[in-house]
Formats: sequence, C-alpha cells, structure tokens
Amino acid sequence: MPIDFKVPIFDVKNLNFSARGQNILSNVSLEIFNGEYVAIIGPNGGGKTTLIRMLLGLEEPTNGHIKIFGKKLKTFKDWNKIGFVPQRAAQVDQNFPATALDIVKMGRTSKRKLFARESEEDIKAVDDAMFKMDILDLKNKLVGTLSGGQRQRVMIARALASNPEILILDEPNTGVDILSQQNFYALLSKLNKEDNITIVFITHDIGVIADDIGRLFTINQKAIVCNNPKEAISCEEMSDLYGISAHLVHNHKHEH
Repeated sequence: MPIDFKVPIFDVKNLNFSARGQNILSNVSLEIFNGEYVAIIGPNGGGKTTLIRMLLGLEEPTNGHIKIFGKKLKTFKDWNKIGFVPQRAAQVDQNFPATALDIVKMGRTSKRKLFARESEEDIKAVDDAMFKMDILDLKNKLVGTLSGGQRQRVMIARALASNPEILILDEPNTGVDILSQQNFYALLSKLNKEDNITIVFITHDIGVIADDIGRLFTINQKAIVCNNPKEAISCEEMSDLYGISAHLVHNHKHEH
C-alpha cells in the first residue's frame, strides 16, 4: 500500500512526559513527513532522547498523543519501517567477537524467526546496506578492530538492512573524528536524496548541523520548529530556549 504523502510519518501533539516528579517534556507538538531531513538539537538533559524513545514506542507519554504513519502508537506494528542507530552505537569493545557482516545481519532478525535460515532477500538486503555504506571490503573484519568512523557506518548499515523508510540517529558522532563526520554527513545526504529515506538526526552540538538539513527542531523541555534553519537558528526565542547564543556552523559548502 503506497504511503499517503499528506500523512506525517510522525505526528506528535501536545506531548508531555514526567518522571520521578520531574517534567521532562512540556506540550511538544511536531510533524515529520516522508522524505524530510530533520535535525533535532538541544542541550544534554533537554529531553531529546526521551522524545526519541517515545517515537520508538519505548516510553509512553504522560499525556498527549503520537501517531506513526497515521496509526496510534499503541496500534502501530510495522517497526521494521523505522531504522534506529542509538547513542554510542559505534563504541564497541575491542575484543567483541563479531565481524562487520555479523553486525549488519542483526538488522534482519526482525524479518525472520531467530535461527531461521537466511533467505535470498536477507542476503541481498545485507549486501545492499553494506554497499550503500561503502563497507563491503570490511565484511570479514572484526568490528572491534575498525576505526570509529568505520564502526559508525557498520551500525548504520545494520539499521538499513531492514529496508526502513525512516532512519533515526541519536548522537551518532560521539567519538568519531572530524573527517569521518564529514563523510557521515555526505552519506546521510545521499540516503535522503537518492534513496528517499527520511532522516532524523539528534545532537546536542549546535555546531554540527549540516547545510542540507531541511528543518530543525530545538528541544529543551519545550519545542521550537524552524522551517528554514539557515535563517531561523539565530532567532532570539531559539537562543533563549537552547540556553546559549545560537548560530549555525556550516560543515561543508555547496558550490554553485
């Protein structure tokens, strides 16, 4: 069944979340549509990861509602449509006894029963994901021996192996060098433009926002949506919400 492009992938209305008597998120409303490239920024402790956990069905809001592909959170079942790369995913113990291929294959387990034989579809999806992340040459390398940037791409390939329609990445650049970060942004942009994968990128570092991000959500208990990040990021209310003097740092320039 084709997606209705008018229906948001995520439709969040008046979302509130409290834990241990503390208000984490207050009256958050936002929409994320098919094909978008969205950055979610905010300080540590501002509620970004809590919001993502609710979008992934791992936490229930205190009140408010979330719809995913037009369905209420409690009735949504197609979780394979959502690829997720969690915080510190690229930080793997050096002695971890798995190859890059083993890790990417883990992205297919939701598609089949545990211990079931791999289908031709499984093998092709894993191969395609590794090709997109340019890690086919790392297939048989132990993941603990790879660089931070290489491990980052392995973890993204694992998320891509389920052929998701949206990819959510939570603080994916932690511990990754600047060159790897630049390559990472180029890969995300390519996935967004060429494969039409919706990208949601979460970070606390306002200086890592890439040029081609379409919209920006700032989360610090409340939410502000900026539809033109290049102009809106310096606005006073965003600076006040974020708690610093906000400015946009371009990681790469497009030549025209």
